[in-house]
Amino acid sequence: MSKLVVVALGGNALLRSNQKGTYQEQIANVTETCLALTDFLKRGHRLIIGHGNGPQVGNVMLQHEAGLKNFELPAMPMDFCVSETQGSIGYLIELGFKKVLAQENIDRNVVTLVTQVVVDKNDPMFQNPTKPVGPYYSKEEADAYAAQTGAIFHEDPRGRGWRKVVPSPQPVKINNIEVVKTLTDAGHIVVTVGGGGIPVVEKDGCVAGVEAVIDKDLASSLAAIQTNADEFYILTDVPQAYINFKKENQQALGRITLSEAKKHLADGQFTEGSMAPKMRAAIKFVEATGKEAVITDATTLSDENGGTRIYAE
Repeated sequence: MSKLVVVALGGNALLRSNQKGTYQEQIANVTETCLALTDFLKRGHRLIIGHGNGPQVGNVMLQHEAGLKNFELPAMPMDFCVSETQGSIGYLIELGFKKVLAQENIDRNVVTLVTQVVVDKNDPMFQNPTKPVGPYYSKEEADAYAAQTGAIFHEDPRGRGWRKVVPSPQPVKINNIEVVKTLTDAGHIVVTVGGGGIPVVEKDGCVAGVEAVIDKDLASSLAAIQTNADEFYILTDVPQAYINFKKENQQALGRITLSEAKKHLADGQFTEGSMAPKMRAAIKFVEATGKEAVITDATTLSDENGGTRIYAE
């Protein structure tokens, strides 16, 4: 059977830093990314796509906030917001792919699965929420919302205000991963674990959503492991990872061993909230499978030697 490739799309695949996030901007960005991904399809590979939802889920929370203030419409919890963005972003990816598949004369179906990802209710992150989400508030507003809802707010280090923080637990299991594998085995492109997946916990054979955010790179890495993928790519806005980033002795990382990747991570070479979680996700995949993980940008995908490539010794 053909190779199975899992690709985790970064936020810039949908929304660039200088953009407002209009529908037109996002569909143009995602179509450009889908065009780069067709290189895998031309090689006959099967394809699974994970994606982030940082800007989009923040916008959804702002919309809920406006509805609550102006129309007394109830705001929805975090797991519900993630499910909303999974559907909307999946729709954009499907539109982008359908356009480029038609242009390239490639016959593939694109399917989006609204995906739950199980986390451990005893994960220590639930005792120490640190992931900022949603809009910024004044200290007075944050205190009032905290009193009303029990939410936790932290002050932004850049002085932009106070922001709600939620746990970011480790993904344990991807529900319906067997369905994802069945669809890819049949040749369909599958979009799954959007925004890291809808965070749920299991109890007595049932699932319940929780107020949390799962890292999309870790969730995509788990999807790659659980589907026995041949290759795992993490797309970001730089062609390679760097050590001594933005310093005079900055050095791009090409093909490196698993041990080298672990050492650079332990040495603090990668920034939290940026390259560090990507490196952890890549390391987890290589450790679990012995196969290669790649961190790069969309423009380098066609180069089979490009990007930062982490391999088992």
